[in-house]
Amino acid sequence: MGSARDRVLDAYETLLIDHGPAAATLDAVAAAAKVSKGGLLYHFASKDALAGGLRDRLRERSAADADAIRAAPDGPVAYYLRTSAPGGNVPGGITRTYLAVLRLADSTTTGQAVRDALAVVDADAYAALSSELGDPVLAWIAQLIGDGLYLRTLTGTPLPSGLGVEELLERLRSYLPDNP
Repeated sequence: MGSARDRVLDAYETLLIDHGPAAATLDAVAAAAKVSKGGLLYHFASKDALAGGLRDRLRERSAADADAIRAAPDGPVAYYLRTSAPGGNVPGGITRTYLAVLRLADSTTTGQAVRDALAVVDADAYAALSSELGDPVLAWIAQLIGDGLYLRTLTGTPLPSGLGVEELLERLRSYLPDNP
């Protein structure tokens, strides 16, 4: 079991995803994390601080994911699209954290900071794809395709019948430079 701080952030993520921001009160987060409210406040002095901790977690996980994109043995595009698709396995928990942070994007108190954190995630992925592909337009196209797949993942929408990521990659590779 992780640290109390990690348990608090895990509980916050779960409450945001399952029930939305209104249900993610400090009392509810403390109860779900199985820590006292004082224990929660030791790590996060306010609800804004808790949201900040979640944004920091997203930035850390995004940086790790960008490193994984760059180091992928079968290329950055294949990694990005496979991990963005429904059923794709993104190491490091970024999908849950991203979805939880996304639930905070409309907040009047933390909305801009959340949108800024999401922009960092976007920039990390784009930089990783762009550095490997060497063409900013191709990197953007690959990222947009991955974004569409990721939206399907977040909403639970399946891919079209008979089509999957491998078919998409096969077609996309015909447009990409060698060894992407």
